[in-house]
Amino acid sequence: MLGLEQPRIAVAGFNAHAGENGLFGREDIDEIAPAVEEAQKEGIAATGPIPPDTVFFRTVCRKEFDIVVVMYHDQGHIPIKLLGFDNGINVTVGLPFLRTSVDHGTAFDIAGKGIADSGSMIAAIDFAARLAKGARK
Repeated sequence: MLGLEQPRIAVAGFNAHAGENGLFGREDIDEIAPAVEEAQKEGIAATGPIPPDTVFFRTVCRKEFDIVVVMYHDQGHIPIKLLGFDNGINVTVGLPFLRTSVDHGTAFDIAGKGIADSGSMIAAIDFAARLAKGARK
């Protein structure tokens, strides 16, 4: 997956503090935890649900994980934009085709002004090409 033999996957919780054992919602207990357990049974090195307010710290600073799976758009985009607004990308998994995208949105407000930075688009295309090449092996 993504060029890693056995990636360590962090699965972010949906609710604050991953639900605090149901105090803030049951999605983490009823949906996410069983999915993580099923992935583990299939030999996938998944851990979670991990509180969303610490999952990226543990991944980036402590190097505990290689990949973070998030539950919704902004949960993943906020830290990525903070770390690399002009070159951040995202990968959508679970689709029957490869999909990468820029993280910054369409930026229609600067279209045609000659001020757009192509770094994120180039990074998304490059990463898709590397993934596609690996998929054929």
